Amino acid sequence: MLQLNVNGQLHELDIDPATPLLWALRDHLHLYGTKYGCGIGLCGSCTVHVDAHAVRACLVSVGDIAGKAVTTIEGLATEGTPVQRAWHELQVPQCGYCQPGMIMACIALLRAKPAPTDADIDAAITNICRCGTYNRVRQAIHAAAGKQEARDD
Repeated sequence: MLQLNVNGQLHELDIDPATPLLWALRDHLHLYGTKYGCGIGLCGSCTVHVDAHAVRACLVSVGDIAGKAVTTIEGLATEGTPVQRAWHELQVPQCGYCQPGMIMACIALLRAKPAPTDADIDAAITNICRCGTYNRVRQAIHAAAGKQEARDD
């Protein structure tokens, strides 16, 4: 039995320690906000926080994160984070599939750099958005960071 702390709740799972966190979240805990995209850590659709750091859930085994705090998109504040509010106000998503992972990556970036530059955003946000909403993502990050004018480079 493995004990996982997900969104502030302890869960005991009878699961192989080598199971990717993504599948534990989706198949065992029924948390479907964390999306499967590529399965090899490139797209970022499965991004969650482990001890407040953004990680790709498809690359991390449950055995490696036992005893650590995992936060999924479902575990964010119900009234919305500044990032989620900026996402809504600036109408960032189109299809929305990648957005939970993108939001989790952006929250981690703002936690590490409260006023990121465009270069910081480019370096930290490596999630892939098939719809190509990158300029709106950048605007939303700047807005959430409290910048007066979000730039569209």
